[in-house]
Amino acid sequence: MATATGALPCGAVESLQRKMSLRRCEFCNTEAAKYRCPRCMKYSCSLACVKKHKALYSCNGVREKAAFVSVNEFSNLTLLSDYRFLEDVGRMTDRAARDTISHKPKSNRFVNFLRNRARRCKICLQTLPIGFTKRRENSTFYSNKEQKFYWHLKLIFPQSHAKFTEQRVPDDKPLCDILKTYIDPQEADLVKQQRLKIYTVSPQSDIQILLKVENRPHNSIRYQELDAHKSLLDNLKGKVVIEYPTLHVVLRKFTTDMVILGQNVNKEINTPNEDMIKERSSEEEGEIHDSS
Repeated sequence: MATATGALPCGAVESLQRKMSLRRCEFCNTEAAKYRCPRCMKYSCSLACVKKHKALYSCNGVREKAAFVSVNEFSNLTLLSDYRFLEDVGRMTDRAARDTISHKPKSNRFVNFLRNRARRCKICLQTLPIGFTKRRENSTFYSNKEQKFYWHLKLIFPQSHAKFTEQRVPDDKPLCDILKTYIDPQEADLVKQQRLKIYTVSPQSDIQILLKVENRPHNSIRYQELDAHKSLLDNLKGKVVIEYPTLHVVLRKFTTDMVILGQNVNKEINTPNEDMIKERSSEEEGEIHDSS
């Protein structure tokens, strides 16, 4: 007979509780563990420790249904979980197919307006079709009153395996000021500072800010190094941006597979994207003029 606790049999629940009682809380290290996070498998003893673990690891506590499970750990419960996951996918697909509102054509006026303004700033802004994740989560907008962009921005810190999202970042803000709340020893948020400790203890000269070069083959991925002392707008000029900028903050002392333009690559690929911007501008100008 199944119970409401994770739909497990009573015997399995009791066995799980006995196993947790033998473990200590991984955060206060004083009380016996009562809970185990379904996503990161961390043990905790109370609501305070659960909240602490979510803030420290940026964990939402939701089990990752598509997480890898080794053959040795595969069980009937894993098979049942996979079956239910496929059922959920089937229901969502059927629901999306029946949703007539999502299939209605939407106006491209706002998208064309953004691309037109970006083109005037010498930025080649490309957008994805409706339904893509980046298109759905993008909150970038342009203020006519202030005559500047407020970007949706994603920050990736590979050495800490951390990702953060910033909204409404003004285009005249220097990159070093954007990173202050993350890696500056005096101004950084304490939770972020703890998670990005390897960055906060590193000298500023060791930190690189990279932007992926778009529209390249998958087997030839390249990155461009940005100037931390320049504004976001100045760094994006002459570059291709798909929906919104994604900045990779890396440390020079670590060896990665990220190939940077101008380093061990031919000079001919280190050319600005001005031609691409001009080509797209001639196509988009007609679209924007029609929509306005």
